[in-house]
Amino acid sequence: MRVLGIDPGIAIVGYSILDYDNNKIKCLEYGCITTSSKSALPDRLSFIYQEMNKIIDEFQPDDCAFEELFFNKNVKTAITVSQARGVEILSCINKDLRLYEYTPLQIKQAVVGYGRADKRQVQETVKTILKFNEIPKPDDAADAVAVALCHIFGSKFKYLNEMK
Repeated sequence: MRVLGIDPGIAIVGYSILDYDNNKIKCLEYGCITTSSKSALPDRLSFIYQEMNKIIDEFQPDDCAFEELFFNKNVKTAITVSQARGVEILSCINKDLRLYEYTPLQIKQAVVGYGRADKRQVQETVKTILKFNEIPKPDDAADAVAVALCHIFGSKFKYLNEMK
């Protein structure tokens, strides 16, 4: 199974590609799609869509796992990031990927074993599991790796997190 992990965003979209075969996990790539706040929103969304399509075309993932959005106060940011997430989802749908989403609590629980783990604990665990020399940077890419790991670890029960 090949998984595309996504940490949704408008300025920075974290992504990762993990392979899971015979109980072995291999990271093929991780990184970020970045857009400039100086660009118009439609241009930013178009760029994200194009870059997502390139990643999907290159790596041909089976599943796509998203971190669920959580916003506390800033409604304007929530709307803009939600628009970007919609574009990210659309690129996956158009490539016939199965879509799943996980809450931050689920991701932390799956990766660290503790749902209230801090960001550093998650990053260190990701580094250890995948035998990286260092923590993936930036944080958005590390988060995307954690999302993909969460999906792999819960793959026996992934139907519970399928996007509806």
